[in-house]
Amino acid sequence: MDKDLILAINPGSTSTKIAVFRGTKEIFLKNIRHSCDELPASAIITDQYEFRKNIILKELEHAGILISNISLVVGRGGLVKPIPSGVYEINDALIQDLKAGVLGQHASNLGGLIAHDIAKSLPSARAFIADPVVVDELEPIARISGHPLLERISIFHALNQKAIARQHAKSISKRYEDLNLIVAHLGGGISVGAHYRGRVIDVNQALDGEGPFSPERSGTLPVWSLVKLCFSGKYSQEEIRKMITGRGGFVAYLGTNDAYEVEKRAAAGDENAQLIHDAMAYQVAKEIGAMSTVLKGEVDAILLTGGIAYGKPFVEAVSERVRHIAPIFVYPGEDEMRALAMNGLMVQNGEIEAKVYT
Repeated sequence: MDKDLILAINPGSTSTKIAVFRGTKEIFLKNIRHSCDELPASAIITDQYEFRKNIILKELEHAGILISNISLVVGRGGLVKPIPSGVYEINDALIQDLKAGVLGQHASNLGGLIAHDIAKSLPSARAFIADPVVVDELEPIARISGHPLLERISIFHALNQKAIARQHAKSISKRYEDLNLIVAHLGGGISVGAHYRGRVIDVNQALDGEGPFSPERSGTLPVWSLVKLCFSGKYSQEEIRKMITGRGGFVAYLGTNDAYEVEKRAAAGDENAQLIHDAMAYQVAKEIGAMSTVLKGEVDAILLTGGIAYGKPFVEAVSERVRHIAPIFVYPGEDEMRALAMNGLMVQNGEIEAKVYT
């Protein structure tokens, strides 16, 4: 068994998470924080490659984990071309697109690159990515925005949404592919997906400007007001981008991205914090309602997940508006490392086949 360890790698903008599993058992977990001074200043994310890879290898050595005992390495998928959900064995085409950042420069692009490099140094290890944020299973009708120059695209918390959906299906002895679910990931960004028999046929573009506002993102904004702001001459393109992603939502209204702090302020009598807290719950509930129409009202369950799902007042504020649609199940937090490892384990055990990225 010691020769069949699974290494999961999840690079973020200021951290690198790594975990090691023996089968389904987690035996090591580390969240490595990076200061701005440590990371190369270049906007090209691959300039961080050697630094991140070396620090991962040092942490494994320090923990007494021999990389020669690793048989699977699963990296967080980056901003590659839109692809169906699944586990993809890392090949030359995938490496090329991760390096190029075909849909943008993001630290998650490094996950697959580092996974491949570690695996190729071992005699029989394999390297994969699983359910990157660009998973795209939208129906053609869901792509229509209202103008042909602005097609709707799919960028969302695919890894956690899919993992929670499968976990729920297993808990009720059903197949994910036989259920209709609405999954709401509630974190720094918020995505609400309509899962129709194993496919996310519609979801808000959670990265930069669609759906509910979140602790850090503005969500859908009044379009003409935004256009006028863009051409006001008061703000640069980068400043507008940060208003939409990073400095929107709770940050813009309340000066914090900490949902628990907002909850405490509301409980202490801060009426403005209460209003903004309730408004975010209101918008999440509206999005869930919208996704119920996508599924034509045939919804087996609504699943609430992500860090904000720990907040009972927020969950209740959402639930009171949507409980008439379907039973609600709460899966607080997100375990992306386990999700990555378990996707790899399913391939290793022959439960699913790895897909080919082209």
